Amino acid sequence: MNEFELIARYFDRAPLDASVRLAVGDDAAIVAPTIGCEVVATVDMLVEGRHFLPDVDPEALGHKTLAVNLSDLAAMGARPRWALLAGALPRNDPAWIDPFARGLFALAAAHHVSVIGGDTTRGPLNLCVTALGEVPAGTALRRDGARAGDDIYVSGSVGEAALAIAATERRTHLDAATLAHCRGRLDRPLPRVALGLALRGIATSAIDVSDGLVGDLAHVLERSRTGARIELARVPTHPALAQRRAGSERTLALACTLAGGDDYELCFTAPAAARVALAEVARELALPLTPIGTVCEGGGLVVLDEHGVPLATLPRAFDHFAATA
Repeated sequence: MNEFELIARYFDRAPLDASVRLAVGDDAAIVAPTIGCEVVATVDMLVEGRHFLPDVDPEALGHKTLAVNLSDLAAMGARPRWALLAGALPRNDPAWIDPFARGLFALAAAHHVSVIGGDTTRGPLNLCVTALGEVPAGTALRRDGARAGDDIYVSGSVGEAALAIAATERRTHLDAATLAHCRGRLDRPLPRVALGLALRGIATSAIDVSDGLVGDLAHVLERSRTGARIELARVPTHPALAQRRAGSERTLALACTLAGGDDYELCFTAPAAARVALAEVARELALPLTPIGTVCEGGGLVVLDEHGVPLATLPRAFDHFAATA
């Protein structure tokens, strides 16, 4: 296949709704936004060896390539609508491209996202999605709304994706069942789109946990000009991490839990008056929403250990350039 045959075979799929006026096959796509809504746009790049392991299942990678963008939209309380995919591929291999496209379009269909265009070229494996969503005007969740006294929540659990990487790199050992679970969290993250929609009008700020809990929460605090205190014992993690935190692998467990990244859960703040409403959201979505601390006056982030003592140092959240220094 040449480039255009590849696009026609794998990526020229019929749009899912009438908002798409023109999709794949022209110089640009045309969409019709919903009246009264603002458009939310995000772009993410995934590079082999940096964002995913070379042996990753291509269908899982197709899922994750879109999932990381849907997670950004979820953090803004936006409903996903459209996506564009740009990819550099080292070779034109149908045995790889077919499952990749299958994974991507399955997640797109699950969230009613139309893939409306993109670009392909030959080169080291590099995947980049631009996703567009909508939110009723003035209702988007942002990072700058946290206020002193707000509760801090995190959805689901954190640290499992990082634990999978640690096991793959033989920095720790996991039993087969735990490794399979954690590898699933790494390779097939679940964007919390329904939660993001439910948090509109309830949460005062939100962010998705992609680079590590403490690093991403710090972004919220910086934009909101506030500080925070969180309790390590309340941060929801896998039992394998809780066990390691109490033993010789404590440093590894703290790094995975607080700074591991690739969780794609939502960390958000809300006033105490919203606790009942959030308990109802958690019940309706069958998704744990765990309060882990409180927003404070001033600046900075303090993490209290199991004995209520502040951790002297916090693990560093993921940074593309610092990680290679």
